[in-house]
Amino acid sequence: MVSANRKAEVLYLLHVVVCVKQVPDSREIRIDPKTNTLIRQGVPSIVNFYDMHGLEEALAIKDRLGARVTVVTMGPPQAEKGLKECISLGADEAVLVTDRGFAGADTLATSYVVGKAIEKIAEDWGPVHIVFCGKQTLDGDTGQVGPGVACRLDMDQLTYVSKVEEVNPVTNRVRVQRQMEDGIEITETSMPVLLTVLKELNKIRRATLPGMIRAARYKPVVWTTADFPGLERSKIGLKGSPTIVSRTWVPELKKANTVKVEGVTAEEQASELAAKLWAEDLPKRLSWLA
Repeated sequence: MVSANRKAEVLYLLHVVVCVKQVPDSREIRIDPKTNTLIRQGVPSIVNFYDMHGLEEALAIKDRLGARVTVVTMGPPQAEKGLKECISLGADEAVLVTDRGFAGADTLATSYVVGKAIEKIAEDWGPVHIVFCGKQTLDGDTGQVGPGVACRLDMDQLTYVSKVEEVNPVTNRVRVQRQMEDGIEITETSMPVLLTVLKELNKIRRATLPGMIRAARYKPVVWTTADFPGLERSKIGLKGSPTIVSRTWVPELKKANTVKVEGVTAEEQASELAAKLWAEDLPKRLSWLA
């Protein structure tokens, strides 16, 4: 449970929740050739960078309007490191939802637990007005958890947000730009709302020295299954995960034929390349004429 001194004592205009996930660093990801699964041992973890752009936007809203920012993640105990990073950047509180009962969750089970956590955050620290999620994670890459959480909370959702134009606590409205396949869509809705964001949304700030000192001393709020009395066990972990991965594989590496182009200047190299391409293509053209 959250201690009395951790509860909100100040009434904020807005309460913003940011959902984050700690994922393997994509620059260090390797595949086991025998099992075709990710090798996680010895691979450093980072906070999913799409989620970090959501955090940055939440902090920008806090800077402008005095919002309260709460970060939440579901994961193993070591995910505390990622939450401390969020605190160093300026988040007010961080919640780690961790329990062996949550292990093996797919996007359906994850969205159920995260939705319950946000409901509890609202109970402990006041109504939630905006929820930020990254558009997808680097490991799962599904883009399903954010919309799933919005459905669980019966909350409006705006996906693929590339710019937040306005957040108005007086009119209770949010206006954003959404990156669509054929252009930009400007749309507006009322709060509470869940936004899934793109990396084009903003530039992530650096932690300040006071922020890093606070993060070093900070202990996230930890919730387990015992903190959710109404939790349906059939909807969490492996039991609540209907997704089945029948097979995974690594694409076979194919050797490409290469040709070295001679020449000192760019013009000489271009001429040599054109000659080689023409010589290779000429027999095909002659065969068509025949």
